[in-house]
Amino acid sequence: MDKVTRSFKTTDTQQKWHLVDAEGKTLGRLATQVARLLRGKHKPMFTPNADLGDFVVVVNASKVKVTGKRLELKEYFHYTGYPGGATYEKYQDILQKKPERVVERAVKGMLPHNRLGRQIFKKLKVYPGPQHPHRAQKPENFAV
Repeated sequence: MDKVTRSFKTTDTQQKWHLVDAEGKTLGRLATQVARLLRGKHKPMFTPNADLGDFVVVVNASKVKVTGKRLELKEYFHYTGYPGGATYEKYQDILQKKPERVVERAVKGMLPHNRLGRQIFKKLKVYPGPQHPHRAQKPENFAV
């Protein structure tokens, strides 16, 4: 018997909506589970070069935690490409100003760094508090 490897397309699967509560969760462990849902690795028809993943809504991003001394020591680096264009931002400062950016950046780093990764990242919705505008999509609770 010949075994055939089947590749799936985006139209072959149903994309669901998942609701993830980040309150009290460790940042890295939360990000790996969210990235897994976004890519579709939890589905038996996972195809690496297709967007078969689900939409993910993350709430309470401001209540995510980090372990050890990371709260004081963790920094984010950005370089504009110009001389003197390096900027460093402390984790604590970003968590106070825009807490959703912390979760977004952690998840984005776990996705492919190409066009597919950018397309998949658009399916991530992160909110600092418990409220979100995606009630009409009826997201299912996902335990991390």
